[in-house]
Amino acid sequence: MEKQFATTLFESLASGVRLDIFRLLVKNAPNGLVAGEIATLLALPPTNLSFHLKALTQAGLLSVIQEGRYQRYRANLAVMQELIAYLTAECCTGNPEQCFENDLAADCCKS
Repeated sequence: MEKQFATTLFESLASGVRLDIFRLLVKNAPNGLVAGEIATLLALPPTNLSFHLKALTQAGLLSVIQEGRYQRYRANLAVMQELIAYLTAECCTGNPEQCFENDLAADCCKS
């Protein structure tokens, strides 16, 4: 993953509303939810939701498919896994597998 793409993903998730949307769609993976369900579950007005869904989709964090007159949104879990891998690639001097053994993450990744 390139640094610019990672930055774009973080910028997209920097909104509390967008983070709530993404987490809700992760919870409802792999089926995702239609926009109306998202709006209801998060108590968001449709115009506000539309703005945030568009931003998340453009960033690559969500995929959307048309189902009749509805749009179904799904979290792009592969992109999120790639972002996590990017963040932890240099952990423990390039051996991230060590960071998750026996709580070594707290020891090797301290500042």
